[in-house]
Amino acid sequence: MGSATNISTGYTTENRVEITINMAGGEGTNDKKEPKEETKVETKAETKVEAKIDGKDKKEKKDEQKEFKFAAKADSKKGMEGFMLFLWNPETKEFLGRTGMSWLKIGVFYLIYYAFLAGFFMLMLLAFFQTLHDDKPAWDSSNGIIGDNPGVGFRPMPPNKQIESTLIWFRHGSHNGNWEPWVKRLEDHMTDYKNETYAADLGAHSVECGDRGQIAPGEGGVCKIDQDALFKGRCKNETSYGFKEGKPCILIKLNKIFNWIPEPYETLEQMPEDIPQTIKDAFQKNIDDKAPELNKRVWLECEGENPADKENLGKVNYYPDRGVGVNFFPYTNQKGYLSPVVFAELENPEKSVMIAIECKAWAQNIDHDSMERKGLTHFELMID
Repeated sequence: MGSATNISTGYTTENRVEITINMAGGEGTNDKKEPKEETKVETKAETKVEAKIDGKDKKEKKDEQKEFKFAAKADSKKGMEGFMLFLWNPETKEFLGRTGMSWLKIGVFYLIYYAFLAGFFMLMLLAFFQTLHDDKPAWDSSNGIIGDNPGVGFRPMPPNKQIESTLIWFRHGSHNGNWEPWVKRLEDHMTDYKNETYAADLGAHSVECGDRGQIAPGEGGVCKIDQDALFKGRCKNETSYGFKEGKPCILIKLNKIFNWIPEPYETLEQMPEDIPQTIKDAFQKNIDDKAPELNKRVWLECEGENPADKENLGKVNYYPDRGVGVNFFPYTNQKGYLSPVVFAELENPEKSVMIAIECKAWAQNIDHDSMERKGLTHFELMID
């Protein structure tokens, strides 16, 4: 009786060692095959490797559970429930999306930030106020924005709704005239000039400087406006300033410039070539009358801009005179100071014709510029 023994040994990829013993009995080629019996034998090394692999798998699963999914959309609640959760989140202890410590940090930051900004602003404002004065501008004369070349103004002005206009347009006459608003605006402007105690009420020292300002007021004094010399002819409220008759009185005034002193002409040779002949004649007349002090003034002259305007304007009378004396200057913010004014009475202007009129101030230190309105004023007159 014979026997055969087959032994097969194999290694798997998991370093396992399997030993299979197949035993069969029989004679010759006709021996019957017995059922195979497989026996698995695991070594110690195989057990350790499996344990290590199982531990690694558990660790990877644990890490996968802890991993935060940034791309995942957070759970959100809508409607009033979501709003109430935004106001107060009991899970995270957040109020309006921030924890108490977060609110404390941001509050302290902005408190320090805005306190620094407020301190810096106050420091700059204090430095700015150091350059200002209550009684005079920080920059005057040529150093200031206004400069040292005075402007000229006129009254009455058009109504406020036509503030950009320079047209004086009215209908004269007693029955269908519409001149009353113009007279009222002019009268309102003359209120302080008619108040004899205006300077005294403000605590100023007013001085009678003569009808043409030929007398100096002295230190600390201001020249008082001579009402009798100013309100003459038709240029008074009782005669409606000539508007009712169609012969209006236009008030001409020099604008205030702090600490500006005019330089009057002393001789005819100092006068420019384009100065009106009427000023030269008046200048020479004062010399002939032995009154050269009357030439110490800023001369004023109103005339038509074009030859046709000059013809339509006609004769112009001036009250109190053709100009203002130098003793009305300088303006240093004195109490009770009033700008010197002159009435230009238009004796017989042409009716139903628009007349362009230009009034200029003349002195050695006054320049003229029609575009920038330096040393002059411009207005149109239309009388129906």
